Amino acid sequence: MPNGDSRVNNSQSFDSLTSYLHRCSETKNLRAIKRIHAYLLTTGLLLFSFNFQPKLLLCYTRCLQHDNLQTPVNIFKCMNPGNPLPFNVIISDFCRNGLDFLALKTVSFMHSNGVSLDTYALCGSLTACSSMKNVNFGKSIHAHVGKLGWLSSVFVGSALIDLYAKSLLIRDAQIVFDEIPVRNTVCANALLSGYGEAKMWNEGLELIRKMPQLNLDYDHFTLSAMLRACAGLSAIESGRQVHAYLFRSIYDVGRDVFLQSSLIEMYGKCGLVAKAWQVFTLAGIGGKGEKKRDIVLWTSLLGVYGRNGYYAEVIELYREMLMEGIRPDGVAFVTVISACGHTGQVNLGIQYFESMVHDFNFEPGPEHYSCLVDLLCRAGELDKAWKLVNEMLSKGHRTCGVSIWGALLSACKDCGNIELGKLAAHRALELDPHNVGIYVLLSNLYARFYMWDEIGKLRELMREKGLKKDIGCSWIELTS
Repeated sequence: MPNGDSRVNNSQSFDSLTSYLHRCSETKNLRAIKRIHAYLLTTGLLLFSFNFQPKLLLCYTRCLQHDNLQTPVNIFKCMNPGNPLPFNVIISDFCRNGLDFLALKTVSFMHSNGVSLDTYALCGSLTACSSMKNVNFGKSIHAHVGKLGWLSSVFVGSALIDLYAKSLLIRDAQIVFDEIPVRNTVCANALLSGYGEAKMWNEGLELIRKMPQLNLDYDHFTLSAMLRACAGLSAIESGRQVHAYLFRSIYDVGRDVFLQSSLIEMYGKCGLVAKAWQVFTLAGIGGKGEKKRDIVLWTSLLGVYGRNGYYAEVIELYREMLMEGIRPDGVAFVTVISACGHTGQVNLGIQYFESMVHDFNFEPGPEHYSCLVDLLCRAGELDKAWKLVNEMLSKGHRTCGVSIWGALLSACKDCGNIELGKLAAHRALELDPHNVGIYVLLSNLYARFYMWDEIGKLRELMREKGLKKDIGCSWIELTS
């Protein structure tokens, strides 16, 4: 700790003090941090150093609970209210370190104490709102943006569009996009992201077609959004056109694994498994022929084969992935365990589940337990499936979701276990009272035992809740 009588007049002393502060933060040494704080106050450095103010705040927030914010507020009061720069640095640091609540508190302090809010503070606050899904605070910032005259700023506009898009308030995002006088590709991509999350594929493609008229260039995110929209609409011809555009416009497209993954998924969702495999074989290959295919590409290909019913190939691809030295993620395990269930390889599926826990230290989620229960149910091992669910309940697992009870109910329908089926349906409807699929499965179970009165009661209950069975449909692309 530096002596209180000494003066820090050179960069070396600043660096040593910063290094010491960093060590105190890592060890959560609150007492030492307070001593540094006192030293900075007595020497006057806290008022004039933009570097120490955000660092000191971050150190306090790592040591204090979120409900004990008096010390950070006191540091705000020591800062020069006429200069927004240190506040902007603090907001940026809070957002970068996941302390979005404190970023918003900083903005509130600035507004209450007359510190001017510029584009940096506004963009930072909107980013924090987006991360916290706090759309109400974001709308307040939006109103303030209008009063300050920053609606014409493309940076603030992009942050607003991103906030509304991630909150699925697509209409609000469209309005902001239309109001920005000078737009850029970032604005368009933020709106495209919202269209994708809301599955508004046609609107997304329409915006992409308008971008050249707005003098907006396509970047990699835009091209991925194109492919995602084509996959959502099963528009294979449009997807092929995007694929051709990639080869014409992007040098060494094979090394861009993100775009290659989007291509694989697009072809897979359109049913062209061989074409997806062809893209995969060319993906991630560098100039010397070395392969750099990551887990994203592998899980995309596994998903394509799984969705199209090539379950034996899924298991073989998973083995090849391990041989290539790729560490599987949770999505890969869901796909391969599900494939084992469809191919009747119960022991292998259980082995993969245990490998996930013991060999790769993954905590199984609801989707993994659902696959395991479904695996046992498909093999007719209803007793083992029920035993597994009982063990999960007895251990206090909160992973017994609708999918698990649905798999159990489906197995009860096949095996003719009426009592366990009714229990599974009851538990599933407790979690999701408007799940039409559960009603349909329960109705089919009743039909197997000619329980027509129970089926009539189910239909009446569905009418009272306004539920309707989804009508099956398929996509076909017409070409002129």
